[in-house]
Amino acid sequence: MSIEAVAAKKSPTRMPRDQRRAQLLDAANDVFTTNGYHAAAMDDIAEAAGVSKPVLYQHFGSKLDLYLALLDASCDRLVEVVEEALDSTEENADRVVATMGAFYEFVSSASGQFRFVFESDLTGDGQVQQRLWKVNNDIADAIAVVIGDDTGLPYEQSKLLAISLVGIAQVSARYWVSGGTQRIALEEAKHLVSSLVWRGIGGFPKSEHPHPEENP
Repeated sequence: MSIEAVAAKKSPTRMPRDQRRAQLLDAANDVFTTNGYHAAAMDDIAEAAGVSKPVLYQHFGSKLDLYLALLDASCDRLVEVVEEALDSTEENADRVVATMGAFYEFVSSASGQFRFVFESDLTGDGQVQQRLWKVNNDIADAIAVVIGDDTGLPYEQSKLLAISLVGIAQVSARYWVSGGTQRIALEEAKHLVSSLVWRGIGGFPKSEHPHPEENP
C-alpha cells in the first residue's frame, strides 16, 4: 500500500462542518440505540463514523452532548409529526386518527428516534428529564388548543384532557412497539387506540360541558 493510501485511510475525508456533524449524529444514533447510553463509548461512535476520537470531540465535547443533541432532534421530530397530524384535517374524528397514528408511525420508524424519547436509559439526568417533560408539554399544548377551539372548554380543562391523550398515545405506542401484543398490525393498532380516544373526547360537544358524574 502506498504512503498516500495509508495516509488517506488514517485521516477522515474532510467535509463541511454541518455535514460532518450529521454524519457523527447518525453514527451515534446507531450506537446509542443498539447499546444504550451507559454501554456506548465515544470510541465506538468514532469508529462507527470512521473518524478519529479527536475529530469527534471537535464537534461534541462529551458523550452526554451527543446524546442530548439526538434527544433534541427526536423530540423536535415528534412535536412536528403531531402538529402535522393536527393540521391535516378539520374533521375531529379524522384528526384523532391522524394524531394517534402519528405516535405509532413515530415508534415504527426505522430511524429508532423514539427510543430517545420513550426508552431513554438516562432519565435520571436533569437535562434529559427537562427535555422529556418539555416534549410532552409542547404536544399537549398543541392538542389543548384544538380541544379548546372545538369544545369551548377553558384552557386548564383542555390541557388536562390533552395531556391525558398524550399519555394514552405514548404508553400504548411504546407497548405496541415492544411486542407486548405479539405485534398487532400497525393499522389495526392505530384504529383500536383512535377508537378508544374518539369515544372519550367525542363526548365533549361544543358549549356542552357536563362533568362525567353529571351525564345521564
